[in-house]
Amino acid sequence: MIDLRSDTVTKPTPEMLDFMTKAEVGDDVFAEDPAVTAFEQKVSAMLGMEAGLFVPSGTMSNQLGVKVLTNPGDEILIDQNGHIFNYETGGAGFLSGVQISTLQGKKGKLSPEDIKNSVRGGFDWEPRTSMLCLENTTNKGGGVCYSKDELSSLKSFADQNNLKVHLDGARIWNAMIHTGIEPTFFGEIADTISVCFSKGLGAPVGSMLLSNKENIAKARRFRKMWGGGMRQVGLLAAAADFALDNNFSKLKKDHERAQRLAEAVDGCSNLSIDLNSVETNIVIFDVRNESAVEALAKLEEKGVRMVPFGPNTIRATFHYQIGDAELQKVVDSVKELFD
Repeated sequence: MIDLRSDTVTKPTPEMLDFMTKAEVGDDVFAEDPAVTAFEQKVSAMLGMEAGLFVPSGTMSNQLGVKVLTNPGDEILIDQNGHIFNYETGGAGFLSGVQISTLQGKKGKLSPEDIKNSVRGGFDWEPRTSMLCLENTTNKGGGVCYSKDELSSLKSFADQNNLKVHLDGARIWNAMIHTGIEPTFFGEIADTISVCFSKGLGAPVGSMLLSNKENIAKARRFRKMWGGGMRQVGLLAAAADFALDNNFSKLKKDHERAQRLAEAVDGCSNLSIDLNSVETNIVIFDVRNESAVEALAKLEEKGVRMVPFGPNTIRATFHYQIGDAELQKVVDSVKELFD
């Protein structure tokens, strides 16, 4: 079975497992796991931040970012397709006591123009808008990336309106590959950053929140409160470290294979796609004459798995354990079924 449901489905390689067994570990709740500490320092320095906190999931790192940058009763701004709004089970309201104001951007990206009339708090009866959440790359937006100029403009707007910026960088590694933006730049435009190691990089589990030392100290306490304090977690940090060192450069191939599938989809009379939205490893397309569920069942019979992303919409996501041979089978199956 060729699994394109997500880039989270990768399995650890023998080399990664071997690297994990050699990790020097300790009790991270006591801040005594050297593998975790070294990895947090490595990633925070890489992205131009003071400190990092290794956590089990991207949802936790996003929610910790919201928690340390807001107060109960605040309002946060996010694109209507943002992960924090759509896929984190209402966590921002439950865990941080904030409300979410969703905005209509383009392909999951916001601009100052999109948010210029959305900052509130001038009257006692209004919530205080305190935070801007950005996602890079955008998941529901099809994996598109912010440019350096776009991020700089949003940072300027945030500063002018006293907004904190949280960057959901679950696939920030893909954004770096596509745009060529230096990693430290992201630390200049965001107050907190969430990065994930279990998607395109291929680690079995793990994300990290990056910020200044004060925010990370706060986040560490909430991580424990929310059940995310782990013990000899250096084994998992080692897997993430191996993934960052060995699989980062492979993301370019994922992007190339995604583009090849998108071109095949574009040539099928019963499918439609916006080729300009395919910038990284995600391919989102529509089925013309049947539902997504019906189309996916046909693909499954051919040994290909994707996921529904709407009544007639399908998402395919590439990762480094899908090679050219698998890609060709997917392309052949799509052409046979839908052209």
